[in-house]
Amino acid sequence: MQLSRRDALAALSVAGVGSLAGCGAPIASGGSDGDGAAETAVSTEDSDRSDDAVGSHELATLVAVASAVYPSSVDGVDDFVRTYVGGRIDGDGTNAGGVAEAVTTLDEYTEGLYGAEYVDLSSDERAEALAVMSVDDVDPDPHGTDPQRVRHYLVNELLFALYASPTGASLAGLENPPGHPGGVQSYREGPDE
Repeated sequence: MQLSRRDALAALSVAGVGSLAGCGAPIASGGSDGDGAAETAVSTEDSDRSDDAVGSHELATLVAVASAVYPSSVDGVDDFVRTYVGGRIDGDGTNAGGVAEAVTTLDEYTEGLYGAEYVDLSSDERAEALAVMSVDDVDPDPHGTDPQRVRHYLVNELLFALYASPTGASLAGLENPPGHPGGVQSYREGPDE
């Protein structure tokens, strides 16, 4: 299944991010939407960029985490994640700081385990690193332990984005997710037998 920027915008709408009508969709810095349109950077201007801003390394790590936790049948992860993160984190210093800290935590963990940052690992090592860190076994907590913060800021945020999008929702059998109109046809179809 191909994820698109449109899916990311639908997920942003479900997440309650402000209206994007009449303006270009934000994409995180370091990505391109392919048509040369102006991009909205996630962080503030370079001159007053803070240490907790989400930059290109954090974005690359989010894409790598998404590649590890999303089903293998999903394509277009890079643009989807960059568009979603660009809209979700833009202007939210608390969330941006949490994401940056979670990425640093994950990198420190994988450097101790594999001798490399998370983005430099193979796809199997990425999935294994999250499993060894027990990210799948802990409850997400933005103020909790390292695995809880990685789960909250990285894994859960990315899974929410996937399953709140129309394409991702169809993977889970939710053809008409909240916030996405399914049209008249969805109300005429009977239940699967």
